[in-house]
Amino acid sequence: MMISKYVSFEEATKSATATRKGIDNTPSEDIIKVMETTAKNVFDPLREKVGPIRVTSFYRCPALNKAIGGSKSSQHMKGEAIDMSGMKVSNRELFKAACELEFDQLIWEFGTDQNPDWIHISYSKKNRKQILRARKVNGATRYEPMNKL
Repeated sequence: MMISKYVSFEEATKSATATRKGIDNTPSEDIIKVMETTAKNVFDPLREKVGPIRVTSFYRCPALNKAIGGSKSSQHMKGEAIDMSGMKVSNRELFKAACELEFDQLIWEFGTDQNPDWIHISYSKKNRKQILRARKVNGATRYEPMNKL
């Protein structure tokens, strides 16, 4: 089953943590519809622009989100967010391409000033076009506003 032109259901719900902990990470039909909208509006256009992209996290059920220490309000639990890495382009180039899309949040996730470890992009009914950078400060994740590249 495909969530969109380029995202399979399997990769959208796959989680080593869920497998290891025996967590059922199957989304409801309503969440699958949201995931389809998210993938169609942010993942597929990026894939067509930059080539292959690796999905590192898409849907997370509440139990999985808690197991990985995710935010209690994570958009991943609603099917609105995808974490990804470029396969043929750097994550910096992926981030730069994502800046041109309509999105809710775009986050440069950790890494260096030159390249994030991965990017997070979300899409919702009320897109804020918020661009952030995640950093660790005294062991806690902090999100700071960031400008386009």
